[in-house]
Amino acid sequence: MTRWTRRALIVLAYFCAISAVGGGVLGVAADGAGVPLEYLKGTAFTSYLIPGLILGIVIGGTQTLAAITTQRHHPYSHIASTVAGFGMIIWIFVELAITGYVWLQTLYLALGIAEIALVLLLMGMLRPLARTRLARASVRSAP
Repeated sequence: MTRWTRRALIVLAYFCAISAVGGGVLGVAADGAGVPLEYLKGTAFTSYLIPGLILGIVIGGTQTLAAITTQRHHPYSHIASTVAGFGMIIWIFVELAITGYVWLQTLYLALGIAEIALVLLLMGMLRPLARTRLARASVRSAP
C-alpha cells in the first residue's frame, strides 16, 4: 500500500504542478486567458499578472517540490507535500472569494485534500476504515 500511495502522491503533485504553472503562464501571457477583469474589482489587482505569477511560482513551485522530494524519498517530502496540499486549498478559497464559483475549483479543492490524505496514509496516521473501527467492533461483538 505504501508504494501505491507514494506513486499516487507523486502523480497528483506533478499534475497539480503542471496545471498551476500552465494556469500561471496563461494568466501572465494572456492577462487572464479571457477571464473578465471585472472579477478583480474590489481587489488590489488591476490585471491577472500578479495572480498568475503567484499561481505559477508559489502553487506550481510547491507542487513541483512536493513531487520531486517524494519521488526521491527525501526526509522532508511529507512536509513539502502537506504544504503543497494546503497551498492548493488556500488558493482555491481565495479564488472563490475573489472570482466566485467555477466547477474546476471543486476538482482542485479535492486534489489538495487528497494530497494531504495521501501524506497521512504514508505516515500511518490515516488507516483504512476496515482496519480500525469496524475491525474493533466485530471483535467486541464476537461471542
